[in-house]
Amino acid sequence: METKLEITSWDEKPYREFDDGRKFSRAEVALAGTGDGLTSGSFESLLYYRADGTSEYVSTMELTGTLGGRSGSFVLHGSGSYDGKTARVTTTVVPGSGTGELAGITGTAESVSTHADYPHMPLTIRYELA
Repeated sequence: METKLEITSWDEKPYREFDDGRKFSRAEVALAGTGDGLTSGSFESLLYYRADGTSEYVSTMELTGTLGGRSGSFVLHGSGSYDGKTARVTTTVVPGSGTGELAGITGTAESVSTHADYPHMPLTIRYELA
């Protein structure tokens, strides 16, 4: 499934900064669906920024909505990077995280985006329903 989620808020706060520009940061992000089944979501990321502004991060995301005609929510966990132009994240469905009719969901998701995509986050979800 190919979708785009709308980033409705991005609250990022550094919690450790270094004189050379490196920093550790935590982001809380709220998402809205764009009409293709997913209705809402959110994720939190822990990020490490190099002095040049590129970064590596880990994220945990919860998505709510309908997949394959079945409603519920599920959690994705994974890691990503930002090379100064493109953000990439690869995630896996957390086992046992599916709720409602999505209980037992398995799969992966990937997002590749640039500043041109903002405020949308493209997301490709590959899943199997129990």
